[in-house]
Amino acid sequence: MIIFIIGGCRSGKSAEALRRAEAMDAEHRIFVATCRPYDAEMRARIERHRRERDASWTTLEVPLDLVETLENHNVGAHVILVDCLTLWTTNLMMDALEESDVEARAAHLVRVLAEMDCPVILVANEVGQGIVPENAMARRFRDWAGMVNQKVAAVADQVVWMVAGIPVKVK
Repeated sequence: MIIFIIGGCRSGKSAEALRRAEAMDAEHRIFVATCRPYDAEMRARIERHRRERDASWTTLEVPLDLVETLENHNVGAHVILVDCLTLWTTNLMMDALEESDVEARAAHLVRVLAEMDCPVILVANEVGQGIVPENAMARRFRDWAGMVNQKVAAVADQVVWMVAGIPVKVK
């Protein structure tokens, strides 16, 4: 079971993903955090999110090696929550990877997701509904994030669009 939860910033994506994961009869839950804490404000956000999870969660901080982490924890985990694909894509971009590298990693991610034994819930931001960014780097990010989101949505069993804290079934 692959559940993909997507929406705008502060739309309730993470809370919905956590709610769904905790509703599953799962003893061993893994939270895969992709955020890199670049500053004090981001560290505070990370800490706030940590406090939202109880002791049933094992947290893995994985800014880049998402696919390998899923492969390594497929057996033994009862549910894996990835928060979030957008930050993972950002990390790949900031590590100066080329578009073909990001496409290859996204394709590998999709192959691994299709073979997972445990449920996986993935969170991502929808970044393509605003204006066209004014600079090339921002446009490249928007394009890469959209590409990753499309690939994951295509293999997901469920896609949920979050609007003002309300989950809307897409697929």
